[in-house]
Parts: sequence; C-alpha cells; structure tokens
Amino acid sequence: MSVLSSCQKKEEVTTKDQISEDTLSQIRLLGFTTADAKKVEGGYLVEGDILISDSDLKNKPENQFLRVGEEEQYRTNNLVSVGSGRTITLRVSTSLPSAYVTATDEVIRRYNAQNLLIRFSRVTSGGNILLTAAPSGSGYLASAGFPSGGNPYGTVQVNSGAIGTANATTYIATILAHEVGHCIGFRHTDYAGRQYSCGGSPVNEGASTVGAVYIPGTPSGNDPNSWMLACIGTGANRPFNTNDVTALRYVY
Repeated sequence: MSVLSSCQKKEEVTTKDQISEDTLSQIRLLGFTTADAKKVEGGYLVEGDILISDSDLKNKPENQFLRVGEEEQYRTNNLVSVGSGRTITLRVSTSLPSAYVTATDEVIRRYNAQNLLIRFSRVTSGGNILLTAAPSGSGYLASAGFPSGGNPYGTVQVNSGAIGTANATTYIATILAHEVGHCIGFRHTDYAGRQYSCGGSPVNEGASTVGAVYIPGTPSGNDPNSWMLACIGTGANRPFNTNDVTALRYVY
C-alpha cells in the first residue's frame, strides 16, 4: 500500500496500459477521472475506491450534474429509495475475519444513531449489501459503487490483509462506514481536490454525470474529519462529525 505523509491511499499508483483507450473514453464520458484508473476483477477501479462494471460503462447517465464545487459534501444523482422508512441489511462474508463483524456492528450503530429514514441491520444470510474479501493482490483498502434503481450498491470488497484486524470499532469501522456511504450515494467530500486527504498532486475526480450534487448546509471549505474523505491515515477514526450529520439528515 502507498503511504505518503502518514496517509494510506486507497489505491496504488498504476499505469493505464491494461485499459484500452476506448474504455478510458467511456469512463471519462461517465464523468470520472481516469487518473490511476485500474483494471480489477469485476470492472475498473476509479477515484481510489469506486468500482465501475462493464455494464455501467454501457449505460447512459440518467442525469447531468448540478454543481461543481470545492470541498462541500456531495451526493450522487441516484439515491436509495426509502419512502417513509427502509432498513438496509448488511452481511459480512465468512471470507473476512471476525473483527469485521464487530466493525460492521459499529457501522450500523453509527448510522442508526442519526435517526434517519434509512436504517441498517446485520444479517447472516442474504443481505442488501455484502461485505466480502477483495481479490488477492488488490491494491486498495476497500471498494464499492453507487446506487441504482433505488437500491444500494450491493457489494463492498474489503482488503483485510492490508487493513488488518486491530481497532475494529474505530479504524476498520470508519473504512466500512465510508464504503457504505458510497453504496447509498455519497461522493468523496474532497472529490474536487483529492490531494487534501491523499497528499501528492491535485486530483479532481470530476463532478461527473453520475452526479456531484451539493448538499445544502455543508461547508465550502476543507473538512479534515469527514467520514467521506478519499484517503485515511493508518489507524485513524472518523465518526460522523457535525457536517456529516447535516449531510446524512438532509439526504435521508
């Protein structure tokens, strides 16, 4: 894993030789940056932890983005349909150590403590979102995707070998809560300047036609503690801060 200024990136810097120019063009048309795009099992990893499948590349975007900003908090155009209330179930695959069950329970506690219309519970079979081991050799901490058809993205791939099993209710829970955040439609808080949390050269992920919809009430300046920052320092803990709570309650 890459470490820079005590910040552990969610992907390794790679070349794009293994991705065709046609595919790169399709990724750009969806509005994502192709900087450090990587071919992985099941599709392509962009922006550090967003998985785009081949079928995603073929789909036409449903909406245009509403705003390009700086470091406010953002959601995608597509969200989870919750109506007057909906419970999303999480299942932890047996391919992950038991510490990830503990971490998932903490993720559920963090979200449910906000009294949102979207709630979470853990199940041992089925499940709307499966947390499972990432393919061997993966160069990221975890990856997920965005909602479609009113439903959450269904899989979070977790590199438990890179994350480890220590600090289940803090560090690991923060990583999993971030990926679940993507599954229900949240973009990186620092999508317009990913160097803020990751270090290195400036990387603007692009507002994209998947949507970068500004969430009213969140700040226009840097937010160093948001749960949706693109990168996280080893061992760090990011429970929801005041701005995160504002974003969650506005959307759900």
